[in-house]
Amino acid sequence: MKAVRLEATGRLALREVERPHPGLGELLIRVEACGICGTDRHLFLGEFPSRPPVTLGHEFTGVIEQVGDGVHGFRIGMRITGDPNIACDRCPECRRGRVNLCHNLQAIGIHRDGGFAEYVCIPQQQAYELPDTLDPLHGAFCEPLACCIHGVDLAEIRTGSSVVVLGGGVIGLLVVQLARLAGATNIVLVTRSEEKRALAERLGATASADPSTGDIMARVTAADGLLPGGADVVIECAGVAETIEQAPSFARRGGTVVILGVMPQGVKVALEPFDLLFREIRLLSSFINPFTHARAADLVASGTIKVEPLISRRIGLEEAVEAISNPARKGEIRALVVPAIG
Repeated sequence: MKAVRLEATGRLALREVERPHPGLGELLIRVEACGICGTDRHLFLGEFPSRPPVTLGHEFTGVIEQVGDGVHGFRIGMRITGDPNIACDRCPECRRGRVNLCHNLQAIGIHRDGGFAEYVCIPQQQAYELPDTLDPLHGAFCEPLACCIHGVDLAEIRTGSSVVVLGGGVIGLLVVQLARLAGATNIVLVTRSEEKRALAERLGATASADPSTGDIMARVTAADGLLPGGADVVIECAGVAETIEQAPSFARRGGTVVILGVMPQGVKVALEPFDLLFREIRLLSSFINPFTHARAADLVASGTIKVEPLISRRIGLEEAVEAISNPARKGEIRALVVPAIG
């Protein structure tokens, strides 16, 4: 079968490899779609820890082709979404229920072979059923949505809350929809892209702002701004130093800031501890998807979260190497690798 292999930092290739066989308690999945995440580009550049040589791809959906011994509750032909994050269930963090902080965490598409391939094997506990009628491409959004759900949970958005979302990529646009579901009354998305600002307002943002025109802080937090005094909650979704440094300034006194965007390992940013202290800003970080993948699958399957507008292009495995090895195209939200193409 064909698979996109990270062979070393900066070296990615489409290879012919042996089709995997499901072991005890495993499922063989015929991949229908797998999203290209910013983390895949970090992996390619060596900015996120991984274990090459490995097949990349952690945002996948597909159909069960074969079941291994000891599998229960799954059948051949069932469509599933795969949670890539495998906790050990034995370490101190797992025993505390903090499975996303597992000392022995392994991720499909990072530490073991993933979904940029025609087939992938996963443990049955990582699979969640999706309706047969669901567009298979939509299932590829369950993993990023699950990560967003965890961030919104940490933010504790309540009915009537005001929220600023920094970044108009797939994470920011999913967070806008989740904030609306959580009861936020005012949701402001901040991004330079006019197209993404317009899409955010169609998906639930009450306003949007372009940080490249004028004083963005005054535009949002001034007495005559969109959210006078600042937001109850700020969620950073861009994963860039500038927006992480700005995020506390968008929050009101006593507000909450959640860092959801992923920055390259080792990059430092400047924050002012006195400001955080004096205004008692609650600064949190959100890592992956502890116990949220099933909720994400339900939201996608029901159509409550709109993902079709987030699909920028569909490409085959032959095009995936170039797409992952380069920055996302201007205005791109999510590119999906569809192995059946080509």
